Amino acid sequence: MTTAQAPYCAAPDPAPRAPHFTLPPLSCDTHAHICGPATRFTYSSTRIYTPPDALLPAYRHLLGTIGIERAVLVQPSIYGSDNAALLDALATDPQRLRGVAVIDADTPQAELERMHALGVRGVRCNIVDVKEGKGRLPMDELRALAQRIQPMGWHLEFLMHVDEFPDLDALLADFPVDVVFGHLGYMKAGQGVDAPGFAALLRLLRGGRAWVKLTGPYRISGVALPYTDITPLAHALLNTAPDRILWGTDWPHVMVKGLMPNDGDLCDLLEAWVPDPLLRHKVLVTNPEQLYGF
Repeated sequence: MTTAQAPYCAAPDPAPRAPHFTLPPLSCDTHAHICGPATRFTYSSTRIYTPPDALLPAYRHLLGTIGIERAVLVQPSIYGSDNAALLDALATDPQRLRGVAVIDADTPQAELERMHALGVRGVRCNIVDVKEGKGRLPMDELRALAQRIQPMGWHLEFLMHVDEFPDLDALLADFPVDVVFGHLGYMKAGQGVDAPGFAALLRLLRGGRAWVKLTGPYRISGVALPYTDITPLAHALLNTAPDRILWGTDWPHVMVKGLMPNDGDLCDLLEAWVPDPLLRHKVLVTNPEQLYGF
């Protein structure tokens, strides 16, 4: 695929600033991507965007600047089910890094075990940044996949728009593994907390088998920083299931439309979303420890 078909993304701000508050020790960024180097790891021909190199040294600099000690690297759609770049990064620090991979139905069991040893703890299902299958949950395939990863204690992470699934809780009521949702459910914030799909997500959270990441506010907000329309969604999620909420940077912020945010500004949003320091410790430390096994 040419870059005319898969356009280039803007690079992240190369000079992240420290947040205005101190994050607790052992805080975890549960959602970031390593992209490249493109000269070493080939992008998928079916990708829908082309990122600049976003490499581990730059990401480590970001973590040091904002005060994060642990991180979860998530397989970006640009690589399809080729997890080579992800696994290469995980191998550099198996104590402080975990991963979420993309696998095929025929991925060998030995490969899954190798991934587990390197820190993979989940599998991603993306029905947004794809050309085929957009907006559709292939439940039979997902159940088969879940049954396969269940013995390893892995979860299934969805990138999906929850507003497209007002019966989400019914669809996943008896799912074999825990499920995780990125970007606060990836619903435009203007729809509000009473939107049927978001209400279904809250019901699923109450069941104790779902998790939600406070990530990517610029993807769903209708206003500029500090994305004030996101705050009611974050509060609704936290009030429903404080033990099942996570946070992440979404670095390197691929496909951001408009002004690229500084990661210090994004980190500062936690003060409005999670004003209670004890609850913030849960979101940044305790909850990631439980889900990812640090």
